Amino acid sequence: METKTGWNGWRIARWTAGALLLLTPLAMMQVSSEWNWGAGSFVFAGVLIGGVLLLYDRAALASPSVAYRGGVTVALAVSFLLLWVNVAVGIVGSEDNPVNLSFFMLVLIAAIGAFSADFRPAGMARAMLGTAGVQMLLALIIGTAPSTQRDPAGIVGLAILSAFFAALWLTSAALFRHAAKTGEVRAD
Repeated sequence: METKTGWNGWRIARWTAGALLLLTPLAMMQVSSEWNWGAGSFVFAGVLIGGVLLLYDRAALASPSVAYRGGVTVALAVSFLLLWVNVAVGIVGSEDNPVNLSFFMLVLIAAIGAFSADFRPAGMARAMLGTAGVQMLLALIIGTAPSTQRDPAGIVGLAILSAFFAALWLTSAALFRHAAKTGEVRAD
């Protein structure tokens, strides 16, 4: 279990991994001309990685429940992946496709649900379940977009990727539900 005030081995490992993840593009820029990160890219990645780590640290202090922490970890991981894939790669078509912006809505929905649930496990489970439902609904809607038809991965690729993300949201929901059933609630 993590201490309330200090840095333990796991916390140091998390922050070190985040720093190494952020330094990877810098190292790759030295060996390959295909890596072209500007200052804005590093700032974005730093805020995204640092934000995820700070949110996890807050959750680790708030609850001793392994299931609750697991739910937070999965929810933060899927949020990170959605944002990263949309900004760095683009889920549908090119990076400039406005359809990609709709996937940011999923992270916003999860965050609003978490705040509305006051970060309590049962409410968090419902919020993540709802986010998974919106993920699949969004996939159905985007599947009809002309840009999806032109994309090499097409509707099948979109469906597989959306099902993967929905499965992660559902995993988070299941972990929060388990935390709620065991009665280990967060400390205020």
